[in-house]
Amino acid sequence: MARRFLELLAREASAVEFEGPVLEARASGADAATLEELERAKVEALKVRELLRRRARREAELSALYDTAGDLAALRDLDAVLEAIVHRARQLLGTDTAYLTLHDPDRGDTYMRVTSGSTSAAFQLLRLEMGAGLGGLVAQNAMPYWTANYPADQRFRHTRNIDTAVDEEGLIAILGVPLRLGQRVIGVLFAANRGVRPFLQEEVALLASLAAHAAVAIDNARLLQETRNALEELSRAHRSAREHGEVVERAALAHDRMTSLVLRGGGIEDVAAVVTEVLGGSLAVLDDLGRPITGDVGTLDAGVFEAAQASRALGRTVRRGDLLIASVDVGGEPLCTLILRSDDADERILERAALVCALLLLFRRSVAEAEGRVRGELLDDLISRPESPGLADRARRLGVDLTAPHVVVVVRHDGQRERAAFWASSHATLHHGLAAARGEEVVLLVPGDDPGAMARKIAAELGSRATAGAARSRDVAHAYQEARRCAEALIALGRAGDGASAAELGFVGLLLGEGRDVPGFVGSVLGAVVDYDARRGTALVDTLAAYFASGASPSRTAETMHIHVNTVTQRLERVGKLLGEGWLEPERALEIQLALRLNTISGTKSMGFPPI
Repeated sequence: MARRFLELLAREASAVEFEGPVLEARASGADAATLEELERAKVEALKVRELLRRRARREAELSALYDTAGDLAALRDLDAVLEAIVHRARQLLGTDTAYLTLHDPDRGDTYMRVTSGSTSAAFQLLRLEMGAGLGGLVAQNAMPYWTANYPADQRFRHTRNIDTAVDEEGLIAILGVPLRLGQRVIGVLFAANRGVRPFLQEEVALLASLAAHAAVAIDNARLLQETRNALEELSRAHRSAREHGEVVERAALAHDRMTSLVLRGGGIEDVAAVVTEVLGGSLAVLDDLGRPITGDVGTLDAGVFEAAQASRALGRTVRRGDLLIASVDVGGEPLCTLILRSDDADERILERAALVCALLLLFRRSVAEAEGRVRGELLDDLISRPESPGLADRARRLGVDLTAPHVVVVVRHDGQRERAAFWASSHATLHHGLAAARGEEVVLLVPGDDPGAMARKIAAELGSRATAGAARSRDVAHAYQEARRCAEALIALGRAGDGASAAELGFVGLLLGEGRDVPGFVGSVLGAVVDYDARRGTALVDTLAAYFASGASPSRTAETMHIHVNTVTQRLERVGKLLGEGWLEPERALEIQLALRLNTISGTKSMGFPPI
């Protein structure tokens, strides 16, 4: 029989049809337990039916709200939008009529603006005093109110004109919600019936949502008018611009003067002199990093650089206090910024001066890039064709002494190729070195004898996305391979964004380094313990080797060495003090075991360490 209830639910049967299975069972003489079970199933089925009906209604309401939002987006006339909302309110709540009143700030009351389903002329011309009737109370308190029987409801202040109009319209049940913009009530939206009817909380919430759309429509109309006013203001500004053709001509003449100056070989300082001569005041020109190229306008705070960013985004001069700021970028990267301290100056001239300075800087950059290509080609030959003749002479002509100590640095830049290559070229030129971009890496050859420090310095200056490996350049080609392996090892070890040499990478560096300094590695890892044994005649190194060989078991170590376990513990404590905290951490323990093995080999092989 439970299947019958499911079939009734599936075809959306009326509530009375759910009595059918119970009546049939009773007629067929079913026992009391069966009838009781059917009654319970019927009640649960009716609950499911009611839930489905409420959900279907909610879907219809949400669909209507969506349609209303579409109307607001499509319609531009305020009356058409408000009529659509009032019609929707009447349709969704299933009421006889719906209407909307707006606040009149001059008279301090609300007046009927739009109605749907109304037949009374007196009702359509009705005005509601603040606090009078249901609508006046909604407007006054900015809260929804509703009543199932307005004429008999004494909660509201009845007035003759309101009661007469409501009676003529024949309204009984009324629901009103406020139209709000922020904290301000601009009107009231109503739904009303010509018979007694209670309003559910869901209906109140639905009407409030429609009221919110109505408020947005009214505000949009206001914004549209403000836009029209702004367009009119823009038109007046355009007329004013045409009237100032003389100013534009002055800017063009200044631009021609600056251009001619550049063609004769003038620099940024000369352009700045022309600007201050024409406009007066004091001028500073900053490079792409905000450093002064020429001039001084005093201390600059963060707001000035924010204004420079705004100038690049807007493509025009920005004023901040008594400063005029014009900034130019190329491909989204800042190129130069001009800052003029002046109370009144022609912004167009400053903008044109900024463009001229930008062209000069681009020219300088092109020259630097050309020199960088020459330096890059030489470094490529030193790496790929070290036996080529004339490499030393080519380097000397570029101011690079290959006989002096140098460091090769390989930088992995995580996709920032152009920025890394430009920075490396500038850095190499400034420090009498070489730089080249090779695939996804940048290579530098710079004077120095501390590869680790140089790698960290370059990684820090290039930013957190740059990883640098370095090696001493006894042979550029071999040093390049070692530095490259070092950079790859840093990334593999999870140290991207860092810089180091092979000597600083522990046993990993031992495997990477060109010289493979095994004694140096053993000394750096195990030297303190070896020296202690040599001075005191102890056996800490042997105990440490036996400890690792026994799987880090003090008891098995004691058995292997034929000593008491307490002795093992005391020796390990001494080892811990000599090696420092964390000596049993996995990575550190691995280095110690490797050093122990190499130390054993060094003591038994008279011919020295075998190649690793």
